[in-house]
Amino acid sequence: MAEMRFSESVSARLDGDVLVVAIDNPPVNALSAHVRSGLVAALDYAAGARDIVGFVISGTGRIFVGGADIREFGKPPVAPSLPDVIDQIEAFEKPVVCAVAGAALGGGCEVALACHGRIAGENAAFGLPEVKLGIVPGAGGTQRLPRLIGTIAAIDLICTGRTAKADEAVALGLADAIAADPLTAAIAAARENAGRPLRRTGRITVPAVDAAAVDMAEAKVVAKSRGQCAPVEAVRLVKAAGHCDLEQGLAEERATFLRLRDSEESAALRHVFFAERAAGKVETLADVSPRRIETVGVVGTGLMGSGIVVSALTSGYHVIALEQTPEAAASGRERIAGILAKAVQSRRLTAEGREACLARLEATAEAKDLAMADLVVEAVFDDLSVKTDLFRRLDSIVAPDAILATNTSYLDPDTIAAATADPSRVVGLHFFSPANVMRLVEVVDCAKTAPDVLASALNFVKRLGKLAIVCGVTEGFIGNRIFSAYRREAEFMLEDGALPHQIDSALEAYGFPMGIFAVNDMAGLEIAWARRKRLAATRDPAERYVEIADRLCEAGRLGRKNGLGWYAYPNGERTIDPAVTAVIEAARAEKNIVPRAFTAMEIMNRLLTAMVDEGKALLSEGIAARPGDIDLVMINGYGFPAHKGGPMFAAQKS
Repeated sequence: MAEMRFSESVSARLDGDVLVVAIDNPPVNALSAHVRSGLVAALDYAAGARDIVGFVISGTGRIFVGGADIREFGKPPVAPSLPDVIDQIEAFEKPVVCAVAGAALGGGCEVALACHGRIAGENAAFGLPEVKLGIVPGAGGTQRLPRLIGTIAAIDLICTGRTAKADEAVALGLADAIAADPLTAAIAAARENAGRPLRRTGRITVPAVDAAAVDMAEAKVVAKSRGQCAPVEAVRLVKAAGHCDLEQGLAEERATFLRLRDSEESAALRHVFFAERAAGKVETLADVSPRRIETVGVVGTGLMGSGIVVSALTSGYHVIALEQTPEAAASGRERIAGILAKAVQSRRLTAEGREACLARLEATAEAKDLAMADLVVEAVFDDLSVKTDLFRRLDSIVAPDAILATNTSYLDPDTIAAATADPSRVVGLHFFSPANVMRLVEVVDCAKTAPDVLASALNFVKRLGKLAIVCGVTEGFIGNRIFSAYRREAEFMLEDGALPHQIDSALEAYGFPMGIFAVNDMAGLEIAWARRKRLAATRDPAERYVEIADRLCEAGRLGRKNGLGWYAYPNGERTIDPAVTAVIEAARAEKNIVPRAFTAMEIMNRLLTAMVDEGKALLSEGIAARPGDIDLVMINGYGFPAHKGGPMFAAQKS
């Protein structure tokens, strides 16, 4: 029989007595209205055809179903609703089996949960990432998943929003089997189950669980949520599945989903989602082909360099790591091997994967070995003479079409590029430490960077699985320039009457994982001190300047590394130090400032205003392309809470 079409995105064919349905709604097979109506039409057709004994759902392309169509959010609902479609699948009188060849996410996972059988392909992945959009699953995910895999495992998957690959899905009971050809296996499973009692997920009793274990899992979610509502609500709903019948649980889930969907939190996280889609897109590069990068050179194997090496190795690149001496090269290799070993311990990498990475690594003290590199990233001390001397040397070693990238945080990459014979092949790649963990990379488009070099840098960062944000040249780029602006404002407030722990508490209550003074202690106060001394000669004498941080550094208080910074760290624990308060009070007295009290709201308003004003300046100067890019930098590099959308988004909403 020829192909049958049930909607613009849903078609089907008969494989003997099984109707095989294909969803084709690129790019991610989202559950748009025409997909939902097509599935219902196909189910109705199969129900009325006596010669059809089974029903298989598959997705074309590399994704089974990527979730709901979030473009429909905020618009009038279009029937059939996803919950109605899923209920019809679960209640269907003939076996419904899904062939999950790729990712089944969000509503796609909920469709799979409602099927009577689930066959996973080798590249399948299952997940309910709704909390990342400030919502909860709204079509049965919180009620059906715990019935299949238990309460604790369901809390983990739903509240983290992470995905489970095929082998984990089978181990959990989320998938029935893995098959090299999941479609053929699903057809066989549908035919085999014809006429037999069907395993309807919604009728399964949630497995018994220890109450203390549930409480522990819930406490873990609450601690990590930092004020975000969706994960906490998801725990409540998963727990409800254990003592409510399916109908009650679904009603409560749907009501919660609709309430959260219309919340500011969800609006903020949707903004972040779309900002990420737009990030890294440069209109002028639309027709530019990137250069081929297979071998990556990294100069320096300290904390930053080692992280960059690991990121490149785990993304399949061959890496040449350069150090100053053979001993340093050997130490660097050991450091890299240690990071990879930890990845194996945490199950982010297999033992075989670690060995494959080490086989692609060459650690050397001979600069000439970089001649084979297609891209060289420097991760040496952030000193202009050190970096310019290095680039002069590299210029005569690497191939003429090899790309040179600087990882500088504050120095002028155009000055570094000018030290080379061909500045057009120089680009900035500002990684955040630890580079193997942190997702953000600022890709700096220097004054003379060639379009294909910029395109290559973006392609490289994306292959590393990181978030690339393009920016122009300015001191500190996007992130450090904004960080400097609100750190300056925080120090103004110290003079005006606030104390470090009060400012940090306000930031942490807002959703930051750590306050700004605690962050400074973690990074080390000497880094910013060196920069302030470097800029002292050009500082405007009329500009307000706070000397408190300088006084701390002069007193040898350099942060956590020596146990004294903005705080004291006896036994490694952060504590308020009266000595710091005394330094602050002395600075106020020198300027005849009468201190005043600050509320947490006043503190946050001043800090947010400083961020937004600097962000607006970056946009007007053309350093940042979009407000969303600024928000992504602050979220992924500086701990700004994603559920607040970033400073530029928050300013729009205030």
